[in-house]
Amino acid sequence: MTMASLIPPALCAPLSAPVAVLGGGVSGRGALALLTTLGVEAIVYDAADRALTAAAAATHRLGVFSPGFPPDHPWLATLRDAGCATWSELDFAAAFWRGRVVAVTGTNGKTTLCEFLVHALGRVGRLARATGNIGFPFSQLVAETDGADPAFTAVCEVSSFQAEALACLRPEATLWTNFAEDHLERHGSLAAYFAAKAVLVARTPPGRSFLGAGLRPFVERWGGTALAEARFAPPAREADPRLAGTVFAGPPQQENFGLAESWWREEGLAEGDLVAAARSFRLGRHRLARVGERGGVTYWNDSKATNFHAVEAALAAFSAPVVLIAGGKSKGGDLPAFVRRIAPRVDRAILIGETAPALAAACASAGLPHEVCSSLEAAVEAAARQTGPGGNVLLSPGFASFDQFRNYADRGDRFERAVAALSAAPARVFN
Repeated sequence: MTMASLIPPALCAPLSAPVAVLGGGVSGRGALALLTTLGVEAIVYDAADRALTAAAAATHRLGVFSPGFPPDHPWLATLRDAGCATWSELDFAAAFWRGRVVAVTGTNGKTTLCEFLVHALGRVGRLARATGNIGFPFSQLVAETDGADPAFTAVCEVSSFQAEALACLRPEATLWTNFAEDHLERHGSLAAYFAAKAVLVARTPPGRSFLGAGLRPFVERWGGTALAEARFAPPAREADPRLAGTVFAGPPQQENFGLAESWWREEGLAEGDLVAAARSFRLGRHRLARVGERGGVTYWNDSKATNFHAVEAALAAFSAPVVLIAGGKSKGGDLPAFVRRIAPRVDRAILIGETAPALAAACASAGLPHEVCSSLEAAVEAAARQTGPGGNVLLSPGFASFDQFRNYADRGDRFERAVAALSAAPARVFN
């Protein structure tokens, strides 16, 4: 079966003309790869290179857009005014996929859960691949596997930006890890952010959505008909002896395991196989990873922490207050309340990026010692001076990376290089 034979009737006419791909980033390149595999001409429009005009829109019958384009983006309106159909990259990929789709969403932990499910499925001989918001677009997966086959499982990470626009993707199961303040710069309110993610549950068969226990109060407040049949994973136990020595031994990953186990049992798979997978699973980089020790100080890279909830989870893993490096590009949210919550777990905050001035004001109000630095490298040096032997320096930014870095991985890599560049015993100044 060829990819061209998978074109659904609704897309035959729109694909007869060149397709407008909105966004030249990861998702846009994935959409372009799929269109190339289909033998369809495409033109990429990106603010940095080529703008979409009304005249250009008139040459298209279909636009495929990246998650960075909100539903009310002017370019989407321009395409629709020209009579074009508009599909999100995720929906467009789903239209050509013959395999299974298990969707994973949540404010935090979704990438780890995706990677763990793929790891566990692979151990029991099932074909699976993590895709979606993890940085490997669904359309890229479809292009590389020719739409795969019914036995192949796409474990698809879905962000709120992707979920809110869904009109085609229908997962056979959805796992929703948790919910906390995030992306308010896009959604405007916590309720709207919740509603965006809830679209994914609405597109999942009844009874096939599995929610973390912490979601219960939000479902009681904002849940609709679709969420009424969702299943809640049991709250994490104090300690699960099965998970001793694994990354799931304690919070926040223990909750991820419980959610995976709920779905695993529904699949009819053996509990022992999931536990065995947990024992061999390793976290990806930039997720509360120990970088090394310099002068008796231990450094930790948690660059993937791009929201308040993730920072609080990281701080909870330490038995004593740490020196925290935080800051970046704002995503909205109640910053003073966040600082008040973390202040008891932080000895000193070293602040970087676009949000540093606002963070400094919040720290001053909360009585939290702090220092503003112009770069991550300067922040690492400042943290080294302010931390005594036996202490911990934690990079857990709490904000997006795009003010100073290409992405969170670039930020984490630069942190690790800065730590490596420190002398074994930096001069210290304690206030």
